[in-house]
Amino acid sequence: MNLRPLPPQGSALARLSYTPTLQSSKEAQKLARPTKGVNVPPCKKNVPFAFQPSALGYDGIFMKKIPVIQPTDQEKYSSAVSLSDMEIFLFPELLYSLVYANLMSPRIWEWKAHPWFEKLDSMKPYKRMQRLKQFIIDHYEFNLDLDTWGLTTKEEELKRFTPFIDEETLSRSNALFGYEGDKHYFSLDIRKHFGLDKYTSNIIPYWKTETVEAMDAFEFKENYRVGAGECVSLSTLYAAALFIICDIPLEDIFLIATPLHSQNFILVNDGVLTNNRRLVTKNMWFNGTDLTGKAQRALRNEEVTIIANNLGHIHTFYPDATLPAEQFDRFKSKLSSFTTTEITFEILANFLRERSEFQPCFQIRYLRHGKEQYLPAERAYAYEHGSPYKVSENATRDKLLDQIDELDFYTEPIEKRIQLNKLADHLKNNPISHIDQDSLKDLAQKIDCCPEMLTKMSVIEALVDFVHLNPHLPKPEQKTIQTPPPINIQPGMTRKEIQIQLTEMREKNPVADLAFYAARDLGATHWTPFLTAALKRNPVIIEATQSIDDSKLIQTLQTFPNKSIYDTTRVAQPDEVWNFQRGDGLEQAIALASCWKVRHPQHAIELDVQPTEVQLQLAENTITFPSTKGLQHQVTL
Repeated sequence: MNLRPLPPQGSALARLSYTPTLQSSKEAQKLARPTKGVNVPPCKKNVPFAFQPSALGYDGIFMKKIPVIQPTDQEKYSSAVSLSDMEIFLFPELLYSLVYANLMSPRIWEWKAHPWFEKLDSMKPYKRMQRLKQFIIDHYEFNLDLDTWGLTTKEEELKRFTPFIDEETLSRSNALFGYEGDKHYFSLDIRKHFGLDKYTSNIIPYWKTETVEAMDAFEFKENYRVGAGECVSLSTLYAAALFIICDIPLEDIFLIATPLHSQNFILVNDGVLTNNRRLVTKNMWFNGTDLTGKAQRALRNEEVTIIANNLGHIHTFYPDATLPAEQFDRFKSKLSSFTTTEITFEILANFLRERSEFQPCFQIRYLRHGKEQYLPAERAYAYEHGSPYKVSENATRDKLLDQIDELDFYTEPIEKRIQLNKLADHLKNNPISHIDQDSLKDLAQKIDCCPEMLTKMSVIEALVDFVHLNPHLPKPEQKTIQTPPPINIQPGMTRKEIQIQLTEMREKNPVADLAFYAARDLGATHWTPFLTAALKRNPVIIEATQSIDDSKLIQTLQTFPNKSIYDTTRVAQPDEVWNFQRGDGLEQAIALASCWKVRHPQHAIELDVQPTEVQLQLAENTITFPSTKGLQHQVTL
């Protein structure tokens, strides 16, 4: 692995990696001059200004000064706006910045008034989580359409990422650069499963993560009935909602990212794992169903790349981490307990449900009309489909067997098959652990499969794998841990109090600062990262409008409803405007500018933003859009 350190500030490499594309107006350049005691490079031609004047951020919260963005951090800050999976892998701080952005959003807080959450205070934590799960299932779909946010090229992204990481490391850990997982995924053809098989050349999808507003806005997109989002979007939505709706402390919500998936692990009861829209408890983890198998897939077959909570993160490939060691130990200990269980009859039956290739090693004894009968285990499991009864449940097993045709039973024990009932009696009196080798050997002696099948030891090995998972986690002992000052956000705080706390911590904790960029709040951030992302990483609107002429393009955007998917001074990116066919006048103007820059790269574009209208100067034409964002800014693109 060849990780490249960030280039030193002021070095030639830093200047090369810092590729500004925006020119401040004279007034903005004047305002951008550094104040006493602030180390800001002078604002030169074609260099984005270092900070803006005092601003009103979210809901009018006064901000004395927007923190300076160092030249070496420009890529990270513009990535906080575009939020592709590649960018989150590269800049792990972005993962939790979106959680904070969702915490500041009014959307999830509005859920608290929904009738579905009445009397939630009287419920225990997991019961609250179940209510939340059903709400999310009802209001959001899992969206795996990689074309939603358009295409880019490997070369373009590598050019951006070269100062930070090399292509070989990316190819071993990122699905868009060739990652295919371990041998388990080869049989699944995982790239085809995710739709990546059609991107075999240098063309790759952006695969962006959505804010809660963008998720909600899918209801305006053709062929969607409700909101939608991909796995990272759902995990960050869940993290914020677990805090807001269920009062789960942020310290107890860990985000887990692998090359192909994103989940949360919540330290409630024995532990709860999110999997897209669903929740998985420890009992469910070991129930052997297909649904649980999908929830286990990432942790069983991939290396965990990022672990994060509100106190910090740890990344597999970076030598530095911010997650405190005691927080990692809490997470690891609880997750290890969650993925480990004793071998009982119920667990053995669940194991056979998942690993059906071993069912021919077993039979089930059943007493019918006072006479013993014996049923091949695979027949019993076949009858589980469509039945509420399970082989693994003592209370319902006999009801399941009673439904099976008597012709499927044998009158004598089936040769060379172990009786599950006898094994159940043995395990009831002798529960064993996966680390108890003597007990495992004793169990192996009782599993007497015929020679032409898998050996009894292979059954035991598979059973041990079923009852204990040791996920591939980052190794904190190999990291240098430097934790920034914590952001004091506790259950019971109001949205306004959280906004104030994040605002106060922006210069002390970089994730707090990045949260305002993930929120796309142009009243509380520098405009350069937003506009960089807008002009360079919004291919959908470019592709969709390439066949219409300039006048038709302008007319089309001006006919969109003048409604933003974001509140207050938050602003949508061009592809959000196009995908959801709506936008405030400022958003329409920036969307038009992004198209115009591709069509007429030689033209300078003047953007003049006033509180109630926006003027876009395109060569000799001035296009005016009404706006309700209340922002003021002038810039040459």
